[in-house]
Amino acid sequence: MPPKADINKAGWEQSEFPILCETCLGDNPFIRMSKQEYGRSCGTCARPFTVFRWNPGTGMRYKTTVICQTCAKIKNVCQTCLLDLEYGLPTQVRDTALALQNEAPTSDINREYYAQNMEGKLEGNKSGLDSGRASSAGKDMLKQLARTDPYYKRNRPHVCSFFVKGECKRGSECPFRHEMPVNNELSHQNIQDRYHGRNDPVAKKIMSAHAETQGLKPPDDETITSIFLSALPTASTELSVRTAVLQSLPSVEPAQLKSVVHVEKSRCAFVNFKLRATAETAAHAWANGLEVDGERITVKWGRGRKKAADPASAPEAVQVAA
Repeated sequence: MPPKADINKAGWEQSEFPILCETCLGDNPFIRMSKQEYGRSCGTCARPFTVFRWNPGTGMRYKTTVICQTCAKIKNVCQTCLLDLEYGLPTQVRDTALALQNEAPTSDINREYYAQNMEGKLEGNKSGLDSGRASSAGKDMLKQLARTDPYYKRNRPHVCSFFVKGECKRGSECPFRHEMPVNNELSHQNIQDRYHGRNDPVAKKIMSAHAETQGLKPPDDETITSIFLSALPTASTELSVRTAVLQSLPSVEPAQLKSVVHVEKSRCAFVNFKLRATAETAAHAWANGLEVDGERITVKWGRGRKKAADPASAPEAVQVAA
């Protein structure tokens, strides 16, 4: 074991047992793990850490830890699958529901510096996640989406590359799966996107399906970029609605918000975004409602503008609720 006084190894991590979810740990209560100190670099902060490897059960593939424990504690995720330990969901789903801002840098040097600073905060019993101000709508969303039972199917062996090419000769003795891979957006995933909660295809699929069950299926008209808010509190103003919108969407820049039209008499508002993708992100985050001035309000997609017979002479139509 290298001395801790070695300045080159000051930020390297040693651990005795990994931080794992129940699914990755497997159903076998008597698993055997191999341990290798400084076996690889962390997939997020690039610092060497202690790597664990084990077989979660009969017929399953060997699994290994891919990020260090500091990074796992910062995001409260499993060191192997990078899913949230409490809800079993991708970090993008959790952070969207709880309106958490991703502050982690992306460059190699800054990532290591950030991890070291967060390690100090964790030692001071400060949580890497602050969900105390999370809205009740966001918490309800996570309760509905949370996976309560282990999903051991995720531990299956990988697809046999020789079988795909028609060259596997091991037959039933082959430890890999003999089936053709499915090539879709879920096939293109990476550690950085999963960990930081950005452009995660799995998270997008989960949130899109949930939004549709809540009556927020995206309209076929791609030009619609507005969300309709109804039953606003009587004390609501355009400023309070705008503030609630931006606070609930920490990943959305204020410049991406085109306008907020508050109709005080009808107690409703139109939130207009510049891009359709941003509007869909808002619909995903507000699937269980949006809290404005302490009350949860109803959210719907807006409708498209009606086309007039003579566009040059007709006044601009106003978007109405779906």
